[in-house]
Amino acid sequence: MSAFATGGVLRWMLEGLLGGLALMLLTGARDPILVPEISQHQIEVRQGFTGADLLLFGAILTPEGARAAQDYDIVVVLEGPLKSIVLREKKKVAGMWINADSTEFRSAPSFFAIASSRPIDKMVDDKTAAIYELGLKWLQLSPIGVIDPKAQTRFSSGLVDLMHRQGMYQQNDGAVTISGQVLYQARFELPSSVQTGRYTAETFAIHDGKVVASAMTRVDVTKQGFERFVALAAQTRSLLYGLFAVVMSVAMGWLAGRLFALV
Repeated sequence: MSAFATGGVLRWMLEGLLGGLALMLLTGARDPILVPEISQHQIEVRQGFTGADLLLFGAILTPEGARAAQDYDIVVVLEGPLKSIVLREKKKVAGMWINADSTEFRSAPSFFAIASSRPIDKMVDDKTAAIYELGLKWLQLSPIGVIDPKAQTRFSSGLVDLMHRQGMYQQNDGAVTISGQVLYQARFELPSSVQTGRYTAETFAIHDGKVVASAMTRVDVTKQGFERFVALAAQTRSLLYGLFAVVMSVAMGWLAGRLFALV
């Protein structure tokens, strides 16, 4: 092959590579960019804590920072720290409710709330919803050990229903409002019994049944004041904390006995 021919081939390959790169950039430029924010990045749990109201908001922009040229659906997922949960199933035997089967979920969300601009099933198919866990029915709750698939489905549904009734799992279709194809916002209520730790808020932009962009922000729920002192003492001084708890229990029992004796 001549040097001229070799140079022509190299030039052709280089032009093809540059053309493909330009096409990738142009294709990616069609996807929006999400700029999320949250009303407070730290929530302090003190004595008398009754819960918190979080506002998650943000903007839908083009890569150039301009207003998006088309409509997008928005889904916001707020998820709390993972924890191990043991779920026991009760059965009625001879008129009495007793514990029957049980299973343990090693890494279930302590809190899970999802808000969307429309019902999830109107935006994506079941496969996409399952991949991104868009909805309570699509939460991936894997129990420890080998379990029958039907039993796994039953226990997973039972856990979701129990947490939902306690206000720890929430799903609000239509709770995300979008203004002018640019600004979106959603409100979440954290109950007083929320677990401390880091919470993640992930926003998804959906168009034509596909997730085209996502972004994440975080909020920390921490104990402060006397609650923080008790929590730290239980973690770092477990022996002294246990002895102190026993002494306090005995002292309170003795004091209650003296008070009743005087009545």
